[in-house]
Amino acid sequence: MKQVHLFSDGSSLGNPGFGGYCAILKYKDHEKIVSGSKANVTNNQMELKAVVEGLKVLKSPCKVEIISDSSYVVKGINEWLNGWIKKGFKNIKNPDLWKEYVEVSSIHQIKAVWVRGHDGHKENEKCDKIARDEATKLKESQG
Repeated sequence: MKQVHLFSDGSSLGNPGFGGYCAILKYKDHEKIVSGSKANVTNNQMELKAVVEGLKVLKSPCKVEIISDSSYVVKGINEWLNGWIKKGFKNIKNPDLWKEYVEVSSIHQIKAVWVRGHDGHKENEKCDKIARDEATKLKESQG
């Protein structure tokens, strides 16, 4: 099974506001960047959207290490998700995004790792910049 690293970040200009997300997937010496934007979203929604969109790129089952500066995403994946599934996602925020995560992650072996944001981590800084740029471009186009 391939070992893939998925670095992710999300941004929201306002909360909710104009949002951007970015995922950088690394496998051996290959790198793929997935990014996009959406209006009227929260930072947490964009953090999770980055992971979902990154996982959609993978064509076969992989061991995926998700590296994120979002405690919401990392704890959601590692600690809270099984409980949310058992209660049918009742009374949790962003149930549609979490259900989509469950769907796209089901064939993979996932481990989520938290890194401190804005702390010089190369891929995290790159994701942060791309996510912010996506949000800014959307804001300017609709401004």
